[in-house]
Amino acid sequence: MKFEERFDWQLFFIICCFIAVSAVALFSAQQSTQYNDNFVLKQLLWYGLGGVVIGFMLFVDPEDFKKISWYLYAFGILLLVVLIFAPPSIAPVIKGQKSWFVLPGLGSLQPAELMKLFTILVLGRIAVNHNAKHASTFKADLMLLLKLGAATALPLLLIMQQPDLGTGLVFIAILAGFVLVSGVQWKIILPIFTVISAAGTGLIWLAIKAPQLLDKYLGVKEYQLGRIYSWFQPTKYEDSSGYHLVKAMRAIGSGQLYGKGFGEREVYLPEAQTDFIFSIIAEEYGFLGSCIVIFLFFFLIYRFTTIAFKANSHYSSYVMVGIIAMIAFHVFQNIGMSVQLLPITGIPLPFISYGGSALLGNLMALGIAFSISYHHRTYMFGE
Repeated sequence: MKFEERFDWQLFFIICCFIAVSAVALFSAQQSTQYNDNFVLKQLLWYGLGGVVIGFMLFVDPEDFKKISWYLYAFGILLLVVLIFAPPSIAPVIKGQKSWFVLPGLGSLQPAELMKLFTILVLGRIAVNHNAKHASTFKADLMLLLKLGAATALPLLLIMQQPDLGTGLVFIAILAGFVLVSGVQWKIILPIFTVISAAGTGLIWLAIKAPQLLDKYLGVKEYQLGRIYSWFQPTKYEDSSGYHLVKAMRAIGSGQLYGKGFGEREVYLPEAQTDFIFSIIAEEYGFLGSCIVIFLFFFLIYRFTTIAFKANSHYSSYVMVGIIAMIAFHVFQNIGMSVQLLPITGIPLPFISYGGSALLGNLMALGIAFSISYHHRTYMFGE
């Protein structure tokens, strides 16, 4: 087949739409931001770099990603370990987090963003190799669950040292996606899910009703629970932890059905170019514009799902599931926190929010999707 017949033009169209949406939203954001940076230009440069990476990954057979997955995983772990011990001149503490390497002349690099993809590649390999050797039994499924959990726990623990709760939650979402499709029996999954849900609900209840107990037994100070309090009562904490949430909701609500128009924003929101880019879109283009952006993400995930079902190998299908879990969680969390559906975490909106490392990581994931789609073969009488 010719290149133009094998190339995934649907994915290409979607990413072109995201480039346009991101450029327009960032141009508006930088008009009132506290920084003097040209975020549009920088974002387009990162898109250009990501395009080169995608072009390279397109011609790599998906099975080759499987072969080097453990090497990439080890490299990512090494970066996370070095980040912990690196001096401030190389890895400064920004807003209480030590999450970035400073690259002179290039900006910053967040290893955790690359580690997400490296972990997905390894989890796919673990699932495929395990299922090829073991039939589905309680003992075998429990062993698979432990393997997947251990491979996820190592980068998760290193990331929580930074600390970066938002990124840590993405790793948990990726693990959950793999567990659901890897063949682990529901009689194992349901009790674990029930215990985790009960524990999470209990911690939130204690944070609201008895924060002193969390301080006494877990060392969690009351001031550290500000995001929980502002999640439930944002206007009460508008001058502190609820400031961003209140501003985001006002911006979204003021957009109404059709929005105020390009560049007609009235609600000032710090860091709108990163975590709260959706608020800009909603204020300027209203409910209809917001729905178009959400539909683009739906179309992207639908395309990812189609690729996963049509993939020629179980490994490729597993990797696509991990990518779907990662992107879907990012979208749900970012938009959810902007409308008070979820507590605020520092998770950007994929392909739209400004951020070099996050964008590069997502484009690399897109590159793997392009590769799986490009190397797909259709057989007349089956595989």
